[in-house]
Amino acid sequence: MDKKSKFGAHFTALITIMVWGSTFIASRFMLDYFTPFQVMIMRFILAYIVLLLIKPKFTKIIWKDEPVFFLMGLTGCSLYFIAEYKALTMTSASNVSIIVASSPILIALLAHIFTKDEKLKVNTVAGFVIAFIGVAFVVFNGTFILKFNPIGDLLAFLSALSWAAYSLILKKVINRYDNILLIRKVMFYGIITTAPFLLIERKPFDFTAFSDLKLVISILFLGVIGSGLCYLIWNIPVSKLGITVTNSYIYAIPFVTMILAATLLKEKITVLGILGAVLIILGVVITSSPKNLLKTRKNK
Repeated sequence: MDKKSKFGAHFTALITIMVWGSTFIASRFMLDYFTPFQVMIMRFILAYIVLLLIKPKFTKIIWKDEPVFFLMGLTGCSLYFIAEYKALTMTSASNVSIIVASSPILIALLAHIFTKDEKLKVNTVAGFVIAFIGVAFVVFNGTFILKFNPIGDLLAFLSALSWAAYSLILKKVINRYDNILLIRKVMFYGIITTAPFLLIERKPFDFTAFSDLKLVISILFLGVIGSGLCYLIWNIPVSKLGITVTNSYIYAIPFVTMILAATLLKEKITVLGILGAVLIILGVVITSSPKNLLKTRKNK
């Protein structure tokens, strides 16, 4: 892969993460009027519609492939968000942010075990540790409050594990299917696996809330961009850089959220938050290094 393609892949991962970091602000607006399940089903439906408009084509169903798409929809959409949202109701937001941020580490471990081309390197581990410490600094942002809730923390870990499972499956199938049709299938099964929870909840949608333009913009941002387009373009760096390097950018999500919260919600940024941001950037750069530092050291 030439330098231009590699730069493009890294840039695409960064842009995607910036959008995903922004979705937390939009979700905060939406959750004042809708339940988590309602927000999820709306964003998945919007994502499916926009992907259908981009490519209004249906392929013949190959039934042996459908379980794979089902698992991707379950792990990458419904289970990931359900576990995260539920965890937020049972444990602190700081706990959830820290635990969910462990997903790149889980992905690296799973990739090391189940793939042939993404083995752990010294710089990968070092970068992860540095970035993870940075995430902790950004999440706490000067307020050290850590309360343990075993069930809530376990759900947060389940969310991280769900994304790790999705990433591993994605790596296996990304070159076998058309990108748009693949993500459209993922969103379809995201809808199917979220719907039962919505039916159990049995809470009516308050569509009158959309008289507020802020909510219209928020749900369009979450569905069309956050779920539809971002899941789609995320596959570009995954196919070029692999799941380990690409997912290291997830560490930047709390940093993006911190900046937007300070800008839009007037939340305070502390020196600790800034230090955390520096560590996140440093960690991602080290993780993304093509050189294995251990080999470099041995060669000296």
